[in-house]
Amino acid sequence: MLQSTCQSDQHQFSRRRWLGTAAAGAAAVALPVFDPAVHAAALQRSAKQVLFIWLDGGISQLESWDPKPNTEFGGPFRAISTSVPGIHVSELLPQTAQQMQHLAIVRSLCTQDNAHSSGVDRIQRGDPKDRGVVYPYFGSAVTKLLGPNASGLPPYVWIKPLSGGFMHKDAGFLGPQYGSLAFGDGKPPQNLLQHANVSDQSLQERMEIRAFADRQYARGRPAASTEANGFVYSMGLELMQRRQLFDESTFAPADVQRYGTHDLGRHMLLAKRMLEAGVQFVKVNSYGWDTHGDNFNGSWSLVRRFDQPFAALISDLAASGLLDQVLVIAMSEFGRTPRVNGHLGRDHWPEAWSLCMAGAGVRRGIAVGSTSDKGTWVTSQPYDIGHMFHTWFSALGINSRETAWDNQGQPLPIAHEDCHPVTELLS
Repeated sequence: MLQSTCQSDQHQFSRRRWLGTAAAGAAAVALPVFDPAVHAAALQRSAKQVLFIWLDGGISQLESWDPKPNTEFGGPFRAISTSVPGIHVSELLPQTAQQMQHLAIVRSLCTQDNAHSSGVDRIQRGDPKDRGVVYPYFGSAVTKLLGPNASGLPPYVWIKPLSGGFMHKDAGFLGPQYGSLAFGDGKPPQNLLQHANVSDQSLQERMEIRAFADRQYARGRPAASTEANGFVYSMGLELMQRRQLFDESTFAPADVQRYGTHDLGRHMLLAKRMLEAGVQFVKVNSYGWDTHGDNFNGSWSLVRRFDQPFAALISDLAASGLLDQVLVIAMSEFGRTPRVNGHLGRDHWPEAWSLCMAGAGVRRGIAVGSTSDKGTWVTSQPYDIGHMFHTWFSALGINSRETAWDNQGQPLPIAHEDCHPVTELLS
């Protein structure tokens, strides 16, 4: 089934011998500075969800959200009109351009860090001040703050082209229970099917034995690891009952064609199904965006491949009404240099880049911020990733100024206290 999160020195028995009971009750809402009961009740009523599309390596803002045609660094692609008068995007996004009435573009990101190894962590953790602890990724933070939902499914899933498993490191100091469950190539975890020789009654009896054994095992051991171990197995059991979610043969053929038969199209279509099933946080990864060489041919392929399923998903979420409760974010760890290098590529450029948002709590049909005529620098108010975390939390109904993490009695801000929500982006 799924990978256990216990360390090898915490037990002497096989990890597969432990299942544990559902840990929904242990998924407590973080302790806010004000009344925690009121805060938890309000969040439970909101039923907010997040779709986080991570374009790993760095999508070029000049070939997507902030084109600069007919300039020294603008490249060969035109800017095209969108469904919102006055807002233009790259011609590589023709389908997304027709969904602009649902979208909000931020063109004034300035995040400083130009390395993949540190930039990915910095962006997905919100770049909090160094307090000697590892902060959670945004997905872990959201599922902790929103608390358990009614779907029974894993709250934080990650659909990625590569191998899957339980990614407990995403959770930082929140503890491994708040890690992500990754589905490699959108496939369910291995060994998910119930063995033909095990009846439902026998499975239930085994569950009861494992629950008892898990309680015994938990005595005198760190709660974070034992709770997470039981949580992983209980999520595995739930996925056994819901394995039809992964059955691509049940997707409507018309949807498969609209989203695209390439990896990103298939994964975005699965992400939509996960959101419809009630998963709180769905992350979709796309790799290969680090276009140091041949940027223009690379962007021609990559951006157009993103355009198709992204536009289809936004259109579907808007038509079903889910866009009112799902916050959609599409971004990378940084953008690309305006100046083209000797390999016809664009290098790393965190000083002036863009992202796209939509959905819950977000104003629609706007572009916030601006860059210079060549795209080299931000000419409006620059925003760091801390501003985005405040904004995203606010869009989800979480007061990022008044809510604090409780790290074993140590109160910690959930977003960088020197930053603030970008009110222009909030509905």
